[in-house]
Amino acid sequence: MNSRKHIIKRLLKTLFEFFPVMMPLVIVCILFNAVVSSIPSVFMQNIIAVVEQNWQSGDWSAVSGQILRLVSILVTFYVLSLIAGFAYNQMMAVITQGFLMKLREKMFSTMEKLPIRYFDTHNHGDIMSYYTNDIDTLRQMISQSIPQLMISAVTVITVLSIMLYYSLWLTILILCGVVVMLLATKKVGGSSARFFLAQQKTIGKTEGFIEEMMNGQKVIKVFNHEEESKKAFDEINNQLFKDAESANRFANMLMPILANIGNVLYVIVALTGGTLLLTGAPNVSISGMAFSISIVVPFLNMTKQFCGNISQVSNQVNSVVMALAGADRIFTLLDEVPETDEGYVTLVNAKEVNGEIMECADRTGMWAWKHPHKADGTVTYTKLAGDVRLFDVDFGYTPNKIVLHNITLYAKPGQKVAFVGATGAGKTTITNLLNRFYDIADGKIRYDGININKIKKADLRRSMGIVLQDTNLFTGTVMDNIRYGKLEATDDECIQAAKLAGAHDFITRLPEGYNTMISGTQDNLSQGQRQLISIARAAVADPPVMILDEATSSIDTRTEAIVQRGMDALMVGRTVFVIAHRLSTVQNSDVIMVLEYGRIIERGDHQSLIAEKGKYYQLYTGAFELE
Repeated sequence: MNSRKHIIKRLLKTLFEFFPVMMPLVIVCILFNAVVSSIPSVFMQNIIAVVEQNWQSGDWSAVSGQILRLVSILVTFYVLSLIAGFAYNQMMAVITQGFLMKLREKMFSTMEKLPIRYFDTHNHGDIMSYYTNDIDTLRQMISQSIPQLMISAVTVITVLSIMLYYSLWLTILILCGVVVMLLATKKVGGSSARFFLAQQKTIGKTEGFIEEMMNGQKVIKVFNHEEESKKAFDEINNQLFKDAESANRFANMLMPILANIGNVLYVIVALTGGTLLLTGAPNVSISGMAFSISIVVPFLNMTKQFCGNISQVSNQVNSVVMALAGADRIFTLLDEVPETDEGYVTLVNAKEVNGEIMECADRTGMWAWKHPHKADGTVTYTKLAGDVRLFDVDFGYTPNKIVLHNITLYAKPGQKVAFVGATGAGKTTITNLLNRFYDIADGKIRYDGININKIKKADLRRSMGIVLQDTNLFTGTVMDNIRYGKLEATDDECIQAAKLAGAHDFITRLPEGYNTMISGTQDNLSQGQRQLISIARAAVADPPVMILDEATSSIDTRTEAIVQRGMDALMVGRTVFVIAHRLSTVQNSDVIMVLEYGRIIERGDHQSLIAEKGKYYQLYTGAFELE
């Protein structure tokens, strides 16, 4: 966790980066306001001194003229202060909301650059808490706490200077009281800070748990797990209550303590000032003025003002601590190491001239890998064909636990390669490595003869289409969701892709056809229909390599036959990797890889593997026996 000093420094630096012009103007206005709020004591001293000097003479015409002049100056300052206050409040409204908007944009931009590993290892509800609770803690700090702290700091310095100018003894007395107030703030505020930090973390856990429960409501209902879920939620919620209650309990103690210390100090200053007046004690001050009523009365006012600003600073401690806790979590997200990409081989439009592959600006339907060679400065072009080969690949999600061992396989252009095996055997892991969602620990993966570590990740993934078991649709029209696979695709291309996937018929029966709005989470589409749209989305991308991860698992047998015809048409001329538990969908594969505990234990086509009567034979015949 970062230190508070570092977080504050970084927060202010970010504010000035986002608003390089407005922030200095706000500071000027705040400083002017703070100084103006401190000068009434000086005018009061002058007015009382004028009255005191002319009390015996009774020449009130001269006195009234001097008082009127002083009051006029004071009123002028207040009018300017009003203008400055209005200006900085308007600018702070823009700065506060603008800062939150820009920070969310920066967070989202950072999040989009993070590797898949980050999202696999962090609770999604906790990530959402960054954008809601943690951001909201900064809103109050920027809009209220920072201006108030600046005003209080300037006011305290100004008032302290005025007090030292008039009387050293009374100033020392007030400073002793302020020391007591600061000690109380440190003791009580420090305790609340610890619990506010715990509160922010518990809020993230609570939101993560709620998000998990919302996603699993069907499972909870089916297994009658409502009471157990409620008990688990109550435990987390009770912890949140304890942290919040402890934080606010200490926070609410602080203001009454400081207020009473301020009242006691006011009385002590009044008694001390009166005693010094009566005894005629000598005054020590920069001004060289003797003790008089014109010094004691303004001093009482300055005592209240001084203690009040110290209390205001202490009152902002709670929101500042909460904001720093939120800022720490936000900066932790912003400091996450983005997905690295050392690749330099790119995918470009190409054409063939006299048997030679050349780059071109026009879309020709042919793609090539542009491979610059640093050694001699030459550039070679390799036609994108979809030849994928793995050589002795080892991989582990953590360094000390390898889940894939010595994986060697090849898929020639146009071949259909199937992975079968028990859950956890490593089938999906292999496809994750092809996309470079994760990098291998050892071995090599070559794509059209090029080490995939040399290929830019964006270009590598653009050359592959993937259909997952869990469908992910986004809020928008059906057409928008299909076009997600290729943003520049025309409506006709999207419709053709839907026909290829077997989705066209049900889409045309929707209320508005392809323009029907759907949601990423809730709509009237069945799981099978959502999967068909997902397949159409992959089809419109028209990649040379397709990865089908249980793509037909959510589709009934009749629909599967329709989809299978479309998938067969989609697979023509492409390299296809299929992961399937339903072995009837992989019988026509060119090669079937049987995985067990991260190793390939059998390989061959359907007939040869059946003849071997090994693991595949057991899986295949066992499936039919169950039926």
